[in-house]
Amino acid sequence: MPDFDLVVRNGTIATATDVMDCDIGIHDGTIVALAQDLGPATKEIDAVGKLILPGGIDSHCHIDQLSALGIRNADDFESGTIAAAFGGTTTIIPFACQHHGDSLRAVVEEYHDRARPKAVIDYAFHLIVTDPSPEILGQELPALIRDGYTSFKIYMTYDSLKLDDYQILDVLAVARREGALVMVHAENYDMIRWLSDQLIDGGNRAPKFHAISHPRIAEGEATHRAISLAELLDVPLLVVHVSTEEAMREIRSAQVRGLKIYGETCPQYLLLTADDLDKPGMDGAMWCCSPPPRDAAAQAAIWQGIKGGVFQVLSSDHAPYRFDETGKLAKGPNVSFKEIANGIPGIELRLPLLYSEGVGTGRIDVHQFVALASTNAARLYGLYPRKGTIMVGSDADLAIWNTGKTQTITYDMLHDRAGYTPYEGRSITGWPETVISRGRVVVDDGKLGVDIGSGEFLRCASPESAKPLGRTLPELDPKRNFGATLSF
Repeated sequence: MPDFDLVVRNGTIATATDVMDCDIGIHDGTIVALAQDLGPATKEIDAVGKLILPGGIDSHCHIDQLSALGIRNADDFESGTIAAAFGGTTTIIPFACQHHGDSLRAVVEEYHDRARPKAVIDYAFHLIVTDPSPEILGQELPALIRDGYTSFKIYMTYDSLKLDDYQILDVLAVARREGALVMVHAENYDMIRWLSDQLIDGGNRAPKFHAISHPRIAEGEATHRAISLAELLDVPLLVVHVSTEEAMREIRSAQVRGLKIYGETCPQYLLLTADDLDKPGMDGAMWCCSPPPRDAAAQAAIWQGIKGGVFQVLSSDHAPYRFDETGKLAKGPNVSFKEIANGIPGIELRLPLLYSEGVGTGRIDVHQFVALASTNAARLYGLYPRKGTIMVGSDADLAIWNTGKTQTITYDMLHDRAGYTPYEGRSITGWPETVISRGRVVVDDGKLGVDIGSGEFLRCASPESAKPLGRTLPELDPKRNFGATLSF
C-alpha cells in the first residue's frame, strides 16, 4: 500500500526563511513528510528543475461584490478562484461588504451562499464595516470576530462607505477588545471631493482626471490621521493599497516608533502610472482604481518600501469590472471620471508579476517573495501555520514554478471575466505551472483538475498581529486625567 497520497519529488523548496532540496509527502491534504527519497505514493509529481513555493494567499480581493455605485464585480467565486489558482494562489480572502442598513451577519451568510457552491480553492472573509451602529458594534461585530472573521476593513473616503474619525475610534475600540485586525483605505475624502467638483465644474471629465482628483497628499494625510487614531487606542492597523511615498513615510515613521502598523501595496503601484489613464475616448477608464497609479518616482519609492520591509503584503486588490455597460460604463458611455466603477483586475497576475519584476530583476530575493505573497498574510490574518508555508502539519498548498518560462501577457491567457488586462503586452519570466491545494492538484498542464465548489471556508484565529502592544499612553493615564477611567 502506498505510503502517501501524493509525493512531489526532486524540486527545490523555498519558504520565507529556508531553501530545501527534498521530497514532499502528502496525506489527507496535509504535509506529513519532508525528506529525501520518500516511499511510494498513489500519485507522484516530478518537479526536477522547478521551484516549489507555498501557495499564494491573496488577502485583498473583491469577488462577486456590489460596489458603492451599485455595480457588481465581473467575477463570481467560480471564475475568481479559478483565475487565482492559475496564478499560483491557493487561498483568497475577499470581503463581505456591508452597505448602510445591512445586518453584518446577513451579509456574511449571503457571501457564504455565493462562495460555497463555486470556489475551487480555500477562502476566508474579511468584513467591510460601513454602518457602525450600536447594534453592529455591540453585538454583531464582536460575535462575528469570535466566529473566525477576525479582520475587517473601513474606509475614510467614498460617499456611501466612509466613516468619520469618531466612528473609526468606536470601531478600533471593538477591534482592540475582541482581538481583530483593522484594515483602512486611507484617503482624505474632502480633498478628493473638492478637487473632483473643481475639475468637473471646469469641464474636465475624462478618465485621466481621476488621477488628478486623488492627490498624493490626500493619501498621506489620511494615513497619518488613521495611524494617529490607532495610536490613541494602541490598536494595530494595516494600511491597504499604498501608492505614494507620502503614505509610506507615515507608515515607516510609525514602525520606527514601535507601533504595530502594517503596510500593503499592489502590482498596479509598481508597474502602472497615471499616464495609463490618458487614453483616447473612455479607454482610460480601464485603468481607474483608487488610489490611482502615480508615476515612475512613486513606483521606485514603493519598490524601496518593499525591499526595506515597510510593506508586509502584496495583494492584488482585484476589483474586476468589464469595460461596458455592465461595469466601467454602467452609468453611461460618456460619464465623468467620478461615475466610473473603480477597480482593475489582477488576481491571476499578482504573483507572476511580482516574481518577474521582483525576483527576476534582483529587487527582492525568493524569501521576500514568499513572505509578501503568502507567509505574512497567513500570519497577519490568523491562518499560520496551516497556510503560508511548507512544513510538516501544514496544508499541502504548493505552487510549482517554472522560473525560466518567458511569455507575453495577453487577456486570452487569463481566466477572469473582466474582458481585459491592464498588463496586456508585458513580457514576464516565471510562471506557476502546477498548483496544489490541500493535496489536490488544482492546476496542471494548463487544465483545471478539481470540481467547482470544492474549496473550503477557513475560520481565522485571532492573530498575533491584532494584539495591542499594551503600552501606557500618557493621554489615557487616569492619574494624569483627574481620576478619569477608560476601558475597552
